[in-house]
Amino acid sequence: MKFLWVAVFVSVFVWSGYQPEDLYTWLLEVSPALIGFAVLVVTRSSFPLTSMVYGLILLHCVVLMIGGHYTYAKVPLFEWIRDVTDGDRNNYDKVGHFVQGFVPAMIAREIIIRKNLINGSAWIGFFSVCFCLAFSAFYELIEWWVALLSGSDAEAFLGTQGYAWDTQSDMAFALIGSILAITMLSRLHDRQLQVIDESGYND
Repeated sequence: MKFLWVAVFVSVFVWSGYQPEDLYTWLLEVSPALIGFAVLVVTRSSFPLTSMVYGLILLHCVVLMIGGHYTYAKVPLFEWIRDVTDGDRNNYDKVGHFVQGFVPAMIAREIIIRKNLINGSAWIGFFSVCFCLAFSAFYELIEWWVALLSGSDAEAFLGTQGYAWDTQSDMAFALIGSILAITMLSRLHDRQLQVIDESGYND
């Protein structure tokens, strides 16, 4: 399993870095994936995650690397969707922010449960969603800081495409993603957590 995970990550990363639309934007977009990869390598032995969470993290990394290659405003599939629906913007960034809520919700849930930080399934779900909102807001602050430091060079990274409520809608999509993740995946997640409890490892 871990070899397939690494193979997919490396393959998409290499593709993403080959002649990206904008090198500066690519570096900004893929850096969270690289940081995440490093964290997973360091914690693999001491704190192995459930296979589901590892899979979700890989999905998140792929979303980031696709956005980095094309820039979020120019992902071809969503260009086509925009044209077919007579829309006015490429909405791949909303997919990215939805995933930014969906995946971290399960990461937060796993850490909360395994570290016994909070008791009660409702409270665990609530604080997992709160974490995702906080994470989404912090990411918007990072985008703002990058824009201040880089000026016009950060426009592709921000991906607002002239939408005045882009920041608010980004956080809303993260909120929706986190709620859906907790609602849809908690039972499966609990079963995988039980395997870790019994064996100490899940691959």
